[in-house]
Amino acid sequence: MTKPLLSAALVLIACGPLHAAEHVDLLVRDATVIDVVDGKRIPHQAIAVRDARIVAIVDNARAGRYDAARTVDASGKFAIPGLWDMHVHFGGGEALIEENRNLLPLYVAHGITAVRDAAGDLSPSVFEWRTATAAGTLLGPRIFTSGPKIEGYKSIWPGDLEIGSIAELNQALDKLQGWKVDFVKITDNTLSPELFMAAVKEAGRRGLKTSAHVPYPITIDEISAAGLSSVEHIDYAFKAGSPKEKELGEAIARGEITSRDAWTQWNATFDVKLAKATYARMARRGTAVTPTLNGSEVVAYLDQDDHRKDDYLKYIGPGLQATYTWRVERAAKDDASAISARHLRFERNASVLPLLQQAGVTILAGTDAGFLNSYNYPGIGLHDELGLLVKHGLTPLQALQAATINGARFLGHDDSNGTLASGKAADIVLLDADPLLDIAATRRIDTVVMKGQAYDRGDLDAMLADVEARVAAQQAKAKP
Repeated sequence: MTKPLLSAALVLIACGPLHAAEHVDLLVRDATVIDVVDGKRIPHQAIAVRDARIVAIVDNARAGRYDAARTVDASGKFAIPGLWDMHVHFGGGEALIEENRNLLPLYVAHGITAVRDAAGDLSPSVFEWRTATAAGTLLGPRIFTSGPKIEGYKSIWPGDLEIGSIAELNQALDKLQGWKVDFVKITDNTLSPELFMAAVKEAGRRGLKTSAHVPYPITIDEISAAGLSSVEHIDYAFKAGSPKEKELGEAIARGEITSRDAWTQWNATFDVKLAKATYARMARRGTAVTPTLNGSEVVAYLDQDDHRKDDYLKYIGPGLQATYTWRVERAAKDDASAISARHLRFERNASVLPLLQQAGVTILAGTDAGFLNSYNYPGIGLHDELGLLVKHGLTPLQALQAATINGARFLGHDDSNGTLASGKAADIVLLDADPLLDIAATRRIDTVVMKGQAYDRGDLDAMLADVEARVAAQQAKAKP
């Protein structure tokens, strides 16, 4: 006898739904996704997130295939990758550890999900924060750090590793590798040009990225050829456009002229053709530049805005604010002629930005924010930097690339970061306006997704309020 066919209803009961919804932790619905590689806008997209990863980006009409623990309505919003500040500092001494830790939420509240710490004197704490933020036990961006920088004896920089021989260089690099630093920072205060060059080459031989202030006697072309990974601050790149770069650099080293006098001659002899040729070689070798325009502009124009009434100071602890004074006091000594000169120097240095971009040099968006650098604020400073990058010649897309994919590529993490795509880290910023039309739109943050956790505007404002309260308590305690 033939058995009767089971009804469709019984089949569903026995086998479950034909198309069971896929469970995800978070579903961002109906966003316009910005492709930071080619500048395309992809409207009406749903971003599915599970275990801190993007599992899919699909047309919003297909969003129903996902069963989400949390859904974010992103209609009218623009989705970009989490921002990277590629030059920050933590420091000021052990007494300021808490004040420095308080800076971490400021980055998150401003859409910054990764920072590159370019050395300070709190490396043990920074190593701890690197581990804790990665584990999600401390609220803050992902931290990439150089640990202490390499310098010569009796450097002005606190907390560095001072060396005077090849043997000591190797010992310093052994220490840094033992700490699993993400790159090596080398500066030029008292380190000899010979040891500086050796440090770049040996670090490169060990497979380490290098970042530097370049000694004046070494040309940018020479240090690029030696394998330097990134030049920090655009003024070093500017002098590469002068045929007198090396001659004047050596004169500074001998104490015959000041760096200000040398810059005047570099400017007077600047050759665009020479600069372009040098920048093209840098690009071929993979030498990046972090312009850090924001910090330089603040100091250059202190005569026009002394920043003492900045509302953002409510987020900066009293000890950190005290570290700002040395640059302010130095600038206050300038007469009218010196003030005019520093304005010119900033504008001329910044003018090579489009030449670097056109030559194919990787531009990294970094602020130099942290201790010592006056009124250069962690968090909002990156948005100031992006505005200056556009003001001085980049397109909004190029500025956005400098703060997303370029940083991820530089540090070797573009396989998991820097763009929005399936398989990438779920670090997402939802904006109320289109950053490709106006880079100021990066300031208009609706939601930040970091490690798959969504923080809406209320959450972000609460982070800021908490930092403000902590700083107020520190200020009250600091009063006599």
